[in-house]
Amino acid sequence: MLVLSRKTGQELVIGDNIRITVNRVSGNRVTLGIDAPEEVRIMRGELEPIVKSFETKPKTTAPEEAAPTSIAAPWVGHEEGLHAPRQLH
Repeated sequence: MLVLSRKTGQELVIGDNIRITVNRVSGNRVTLGIDAPEEVRIMRGELEPIVKSFETKPKTTAPEEAAPTSIAAPWVGHEEGLHAPRQLH
């Protein structure tokens, strides 16, 4: 793992098309801005096992009863700073 120190307003560039900006640092909390192509999945680390568990489960619901396309949607707004991923595959 590469570990870097950044200050507010500074950026990291990953590859040719991903840019991460440190927007704010307050106590032990960091707010990041991420600019990446839509096809790049971006999610909070603690949501990854949940998303993977839904992706590996066999489909058992009828098409008219299918679940929403974003399993993270119920999380939006229920906790400060918790937002659904931009796009799930």
